[in-house]
Amino acid sequence: MSTSYHLQVVSLDGLEYEGEVQKILLRTIDGDVEILARHTNYCTAIGMGTAKVTMDDGRERKAACIGGMLSVMNGEVRVLPTTWEWSEDIDVERAKAAKAKAEEALKNQQLDKEARVRAEAKLYRALVRIGSSGQDSTYN
Repeated sequence: MSTSYHLQVVSLDGLEYEGEVQKILLRTIDGDVEILARHTNYCTAIGMGTAKVTMDDGRERKAACIGGMLSVMNGEVRVLPTTWEWSEDIDVERAKAAKAKAEEALKNQQLDKEARVRAEAKLYRALVRIGSSGQDSTYN
């Protein structure tokens, strides 16, 4: 009985991964979900968080996964994220700068509701990237 399945990750930037994996763990809008081989058909929206992919050889890779859809259909698993950045590709200094800029914006008591929501989203995306990079366990 096979313990692996075919995973395809396609972001707005193109094909990020295609191949056999043992499992994927990612954040959906309803909480964290782990997909194993022979998972029932399933579809949900993706939230923001660190995705953990266990490759067919048992090695684990992490990625910042932000928004999109997850689909499991007849054994085929597709992740269609808005943003997908493998941990080794994350520009940590850029993420830290974005975090600092968002935190500074949020200090402004005069921000309207829409600007505050945008700044909070930027802060959370930066925290996800920093945490997914593996360089700061505070944000995992």
